[in-house]
Amino acid sequence: MVDRPGMIAPEIAETYGVSIHTVTKSWAQHPAWPAPAGKRGRYKEYEAANVADFIRDHVERQAVTLEPERLYTAQDLEAAGVGVKAGTIRADLARGRWPEPDDTDNGVNRWYGATVTRALDRRRGYRRASPA
Repeated sequence: MVDRPGMIAPEIAETYGVSIHTVTKSWAQHPAWPAPAGKRGRYKEYEAANVADFIRDHVERQAVTLEPERLYTAQDLEAAGVGVKAGTIRADLARGRWPEPDDTDNGVNRWYGATVTRALDRRRGYRRASPA
């Protein structure tokens, strides 16, 4: 919810739960980032509604609906468009940031759709899929 007309970088960072570095060095460098509406102190000020539109269109990832009882490989998940590459899933698994596989038959790691949905819900920037 947007409750003020203009926002500066520290307010944007606080509102969206990211660092000020993310706002100024990543988002504000994107070609679609809104133009400043003015200046407040040493910071450029942006229309809050325009910032919210940018976040919705370029930062938040729309969750895909996975079949809860189907088993997916990392490659299947990438192909399904979950927003995480197969290599990232494997790396995160090795680092303890991805759930253990639900099935490892024939040496292939596979996860139930329900397991993946829970894992993605914990990752920043994912929206819940609308109920079908």
